[in-house]
Amino acid sequence: MELAKLTCHEIHNLLKSKEITSLEVTSAVISRIEAVEPDVHAYITTTFEQALEQAKLVDKEILQGKELSPLAGIPIAIKDNMCTKGIRTTCGSKILHNFIPPYDAFVIQRLKEAGAIIIGKTNMDEFAMGSSTENSYFGPTRNPWNLDTVPGGSSGGSAAAVAADEAILALGSDTGGSIRQPAALCGVVGFKPTYGRVSRFGLIAFASSLDQIGPITKDVTDCALLSNVICGYDPQDSTSVNLPVPDFTKSLVNDISGFRIGVPKEYFIEGIHPEVKQGVEKAIGILEDLGAVRVEVSLPHTEYCVAVYYLIAPAEASSNLARYDGVQYGLRIPEEGLIDMYCHTRTQGFGNEVKRRIMIGTYALSAGYYDAYYLKAQKVRTLIKQDFEEAFKRCDVLITPTSPTPAFKIGSKTNDPLQMYLSDILTISGNLAGIPGVSIQSGWTQDGLPIGLQILAPLFGEERLLQVAYTVEQNTAEHLKYLPGTSHYTSQQL
Repeated sequence: MELAKLTCHEIHNLLKSKEITSLEVTSAVISRIEAVEPDVHAYITTTFEQALEQAKLVDKEILQGKELSPLAGIPIAIKDNMCTKGIRTTCGSKILHNFIPPYDAFVIQRLKEAGAIIIGKTNMDEFAMGSSTENSYFGPTRNPWNLDTVPGGSSGGSAAAVAADEAILALGSDTGGSIRQPAALCGVVGFKPTYGRVSRFGLIAFASSLDQIGPITKDVTDCALLSNVICGYDPQDSTSVNLPVPDFTKSLVNDISGFRIGVPKEYFIEGIHPEVKQGVEKAIGILEDLGAVRVEVSLPHTEYCVAVYYLIAPAEASSNLARYDGVQYGLRIPEEGLIDMYCHTRTQGFGNEVKRRIMIGTYALSAGYYDAYYLKAQKVRTLIKQDFEEAFKRCDVLITPTSPTPAFKIGSKTNDPLQMYLSDILTISGNLAGIPGVSIQSGWTQDGLPIGLQILAPLFGEERLLQVAYTVEQNTAEHLKYLPGTSHYTSQQL
């Protein structure tokens, strides 16, 4: 039995029946990391020693007959922008290359209470700014299905780790699609809950009104199990919503008869890769065969999403990243004068993409331009949110492609920022509106790359979203249909 290939719920059942131990699972994942990490580069920091000690404690509790949490003894990877007490947290940046947080993020506290085992911190675009994980100070991550292609971003390390069996579960963060887009490119499940459903306490901020933590998993069942643990009210986060958290596993129902499936015409435009469009249309057809009703809808302000996002997100980033000045923590470039120290620390500590967005954001917030750019972008953001509200009056969920293309070649878009920004064109609107979204696999390209399908639901509509995702998964089983010559979540090249 290849333990690293199993899902969380499969491992949980084996642990409960004492057929395996957490130490065996953790050791198997560590062995897998050691075998493929030189090729994939999913991790920045690994915590093998601590993980093995934690696995022994879980096994001891199992022998003592203690009740076993669904996540107990399960190795999980954490995107490297979530604070982990005593474990280096870099945000993929030189400016934080030596930062060790003195506290845990809210989600890390929840995971530890549930008995999950942190196996390491995953690679990411610097400060979550990117769509390919090529902007990391520590070098790019590669897609496990084709090592010449990107895994997506900015949570590319987490998605690649799950896809390559280097972790059973992972956490990512989603500011403009940074969970869903890499999940689509790597053929795994990526879930962004409603803004405020998961606390951002301890998440190193990029754009505070857009950022949201969420799961990256091998299937929808694991996604529901991990969501049960990380969702919930946190008074330490002023944007955390004080609402009861449902048991998401109760949404895993293979039935969508009568569901109204909205298909927005603006998401099936020129530029969508034909195989991506075909894979999504195939999934919609299967849902119709199962009793769902297709409803054509319009989101008329979709064309402004990219422009709005790339005003709001950089503006918030320019404010959030002002704290990295070499004074209190992180990189410091010593200089005689304070201003020189600030300037040299920031110019040498930040990468090109981060500096580009700081400058754009600072310009948009500057005197004389605030009303013309930032304020106008916020007004259009309201119109985008209203588009979704109107659409959801006519349908229960929306179905779209997750990414306009499959995984693209490493280096093919690094010199063209606009083309890179357009990689998130189908996911950005979900963050601007704050609604939940999930990406699941809906097929393969002729070249053997995964195709992602995105499902969007109204605010706090996670239950219906997961029900639709689970039904697609159970009736297409694209996550189990591997191409000749490939193995479970493993590229031909690995």
